Amino acid sequence: MLSVLPSSPTLRWLARPALLLAVAALSLTACNDDNDVSPDDLIQPQGSAPAYAPTIDPQMLAVIEQFISYGTPPLPTLSPRQARMAPSVTNAVNDLLKKNDQSPTPPNVTVMQKVLPAAYTTGSAPDGVLVRIYKPAGATGTLPVIMYYHGGGWVIGSLDVYEPSAKALAANTNAIVVSVDYRLSPEAKFPAAHEDAYAAYKWVKDNAASIGGNAAKVAVAGESAGGNMAAAVCLLAKERNLALPVHQLLVYPVANNDLTTASYNQYADAVPLNRPNIVYFTTNYFNSPADGDNRLISLTDVANLQGMPPATIIAAEIDPLQTEGKQLADKLTAANVNTTYMLYPGTTHEFFGTYAVVPKAQQAQELAASQLRAAFQ
Repeated sequence: MLSVLPSSPTLRWLARPALLLAVAALSLTACNDDNDVSPDDLIQPQGSAPAYAPTIDPQMLAVIEQFISYGTPPLPTLSPRQARMAPSVTNAVNDLLKKNDQSPTPPNVTVMQKVLPAAYTTGSAPDGVLVRIYKPAGATGTLPVIMYYHGGGWVIGSLDVYEPSAKALAANTNAIVVSVDYRLSPEAKFPAAHEDAYAAYKWVKDNAASIGGNAAKVAVAGESAGGNMAAAVCLLAKERNLALPVHQLLVYPVANNDLTTASYNQYADAVPLNRPNIVYFTTNYFNSPADGDNRLISLTDVANLQGMPPATIIAAEIDPLQTEGKQLADKLTAANVNTTYMLYPGTTHEFFGTYAVVPKAQQAQELAASQLRAAFQ
């Protein structure tokens, strides 16, 4: 089954930084002095959306304005080390909350870290893969497990940057979330990150009881490049005769190697993800352009998706990856994989973790949690 949230009218704009900076002077709506202001009411620009972005949600626009205000040079001009130090969308959300004197209650989870045995991950990270484990506070008994893979184009991103998503998934599903600190490129080229992702999944399947998890109820989830790796873990598990995940949650996943799709052309200069950034990421991760045609990257036109686990695909409208996410949903459906696809109008790439200020991110989190809870039944 393929269910689709109707999209808004086609946007006829490109979110160029210079244009966004032109409206950065918009003041934010003052929040009520009371402490019971809902995050859904925060961060409302005083005016209407700019003419070139008629459908962007006001809270999403505020996040993008804050992100641009940091003045980070274009990603392709930075070294990977410099790029990893740059402010993120998560920083933008946190700074917006501070400006509005808001402190939403964070998800109530406990956190611990573990390095998977180096011998166990032979062929992957030689010194073992670090994972951060989130468990709902007060949870008892054996819990389902969600393997979570952060985004960042295999070059940037971290457990910290994507922690809001991992914490929300744990709290909303009453499951253990294992967030994987896979190796980044160019220090570790393709398929290093993919192999780390698989190694962590295999470890959990074999050792779930050691963290209070149920090995029969393990799902995979990821955002952007992490969404690609979540799907790739399913492919590798199928090929290597390891029990498949019970569900795959793919949030605006990288699913193809075609940078000329409709959404790539429409949002070539979008913020925070654009075509030059994708070129930067793939140039750093791929050994050669041929890696882009590997089945683990080109899910929509190379991979055999027969027998894959049920999938939920969450898409953002203002995102170069929008087209390939829908293509992946269509291909999974054609392969008789139960697939739910939801496109969130007015949102940008990276919106999933902005739920403290962007209402549609909260909706996406609720959809993700409901799909995973159902898969764990």
